[in-house]
Amino acid sequence: MKLFRRIYGNGPPLIILHGLYGTSDNWVTIARNLSDSFTVILPDQRNHGQSLHSEIHDYDSMRDDLFELVGDLSIKKFFLAGHSMGGKTAISFALKWPEMLNGLLIADISPFTTKNTQNSIYTQHTVILNAILSLDLQKVNNRKDAESLLSVKIPSAKERGLILKNLERTSENTFAWKLNAQSLSKNLDKIMVGVERPSDYNRQITGFPIIFLKGGDSEYIPNNDYKDILKVFPAAEIIVIPGAGHWIQVDKPEEVVRYIRRLLQ
Repeated sequence: MKLFRRIYGNGPPLIILHGLYGTSDNWVTIARNLSDSFTVILPDQRNHGQSLHSEIHDYDSMRDDLFELVGDLSIKKFFLAGHSMGGKTAISFALKWPEMLNGLLIADISPFTTKNTQNSIYTQHTVILNAILSLDLQKVNNRKDAESLLSVKIPSAKERGLILKNLERTSENTFAWKLNAQSLSKNLDKIMVGVERPSDYNRQITGFPIIFLKGGDSEYIPNNDYKDILKVFPAAEIIVIPGAGHWIQVDKPEEVVRYIRRLLQ
């Protein structure tokens, strides 16, 4: 699938993949900050932003979308960063085409399916997607109306703000969602799945720097996963950012920029 993309700056190419419910817009400030050192490419992943919608939404497909994007831009080797769902897409790419990467940064997501946190995180996403799908856009005259209606099911103002970035006014002066919530809901099991753990997957990924950033207030990278992460990515640094939740690029953008710059070094 051909992905919509934004491009900033000059230098070695860096592709940043947004997470679930996100778009390339979420990373523009960080991209501009990095544009003095990198050519920063921000795609919208399938079923998000301005990219096409599809009934298929899994990591093999998103990995192949990224490969197509790289080919379209005639990029042979690049730095890759991804947050949450985008981090799993980046990991899937790294496992298949490690020779194409100069460095990898994964923001607040474990590569693996984690049973201890799976249920709570899955439930959280189910609530969010159901809230989006059940919102009667005929009753929405402005974003304040939408936020008020969503607040019944999504109490977090930060989460509502992220979701509302996907709401757009149409040429008929009504509102519509840019993200394909129906497909995301249908494929939520596939979004939550991780790669096989080292007991089943014996390949190691080496040859370039790898950083895992964990939000200090987030449960998306359980401490019990550290050992398995280092088995698959033995050169990885796992760095905890105090005071950051899952949307680490919102809570601590300066830290995300700092560690991406470390990849270049």
